[in-house]
Amino acid sequence: MAMRRVASTAARAIASPSSLVFTRELQASPGPKKIVGVFYKANEYAEMNPNFLGCAENALGIREWLESKGHQYIVTPDKEGPDCELEKHIPDLHVLISTPFHPAYVTAERIKKAKNLQLLLTAGIGSDHVDLKAAAAAGLTVAEVTGSNTVSVAEDELMRILILVRNFLPGHRQVINGEWNVAGIAHRAYDLEGKTVGTVGAGRIGRLLLQRLKPFNCNLLYHDRLKMDSELENQIGAKFEEDLDKMLSKCDIVVINTPLTEKTKGMFDKERIAKLKKGVLIVNNARGAIMDTQAVVDACNSGHIAGYSGDVWYPQPAPKDHPWRYMPNQAMTPHISGTTIDAQLRYAAGTKDMLDRYFKGEDFPAENYIVKDGELAPQYR
Repeated sequence: MAMRRVASTAARAIASPSSLVFTRELQASPGPKKIVGVFYKANEYAEMNPNFLGCAENALGIREWLESKGHQYIVTPDKEGPDCELEKHIPDLHVLISTPFHPAYVTAERIKKAKNLQLLLTAGIGSDHVDLKAAAAAGLTVAEVTGSNTVSVAEDELMRILILVRNFLPGHRQVINGEWNVAGIAHRAYDLEGKTVGTVGAGRIGRLLLQRLKPFNCNLLYHDRLKMDSELENQIGAKFEEDLDKMLSKCDIVVINTPLTEKTKGMFDKERIAKLKKGVLIVNNARGAIMDTQAVVDACNSGHIAGYSGDVWYPQPAPKDHPWRYMPNQAMTPHISGTTIDAQLRYAAGTKDMLDRYFKGEDFPAENYIVKDGELAPQYR
């Protein structure tokens, strides 16, 4: 069985009143289920690639499969506000699928309204759009497709490092504007070789990034709650730094690779940014809320941060007046790093696999669980 029954969980809660958690039965009961997917709308791009599965129009490629089994599959990009399409389905849905690229924010209020909800799936990696404590307290299962886009994000991070180090964007803009001013680019363009690069977080993505940076002959540092084994450290050529601020003060380039939790929200505030080297470059493909938005703007304006790049914002989609759009020396994009076509194929297949296991009452791969039986995965505690 994927999860214990409500009765046994309630009995445990009575025996241990300090942790009152009621687990909703995860095994799908007989009969059709209502599954809601929230994905970004692709419009004219939806038909340009048959493997473009992550958009609302193509809906992970699982509509025919779900409907052939008698299930209802509602898909919408409309996720915000009391009158949005998602809100209409909250009271009677059984499964909600969302992505980090167009997240459906699952608040404690929404969880309370969702009387039939059993399963929250993230098509991709990163489930911080869910109030995980509320989900755990309600006995919900939260899972994601672990590993589905780690390569995609690590490659994107390396690209952004090079874009910032080589001062690429001003040169690109010159070409578009019909200009030619080598000095306007070269005065702040550097080699990556010999620079100190530190990653805050060295999980799957952080390790892949460090491995890809090794041929550039950088000085590689990492800070994480867990130290790598010595053999892996030697293979990668990275040094563990237990003290985060000490590591940051050494770095020419800082890459954020830690999940968004209560501990990491706003961790790069004005005080911490002031401890960074003047002229530091920052790449953040983790989560926008890890940074203090205004502190980043102020540091870019003053030159303390010489360049900031990433694809994550808070909230998402970013409003037109988000200050990161207009700060100097930024190389920001919409949230795209983990939604390459290759990644979409992986997380669509992983989502289908978990749904199939849910219908059969089977466990998911252990690494996919973010909340199970009232317990949060270690990285979110």
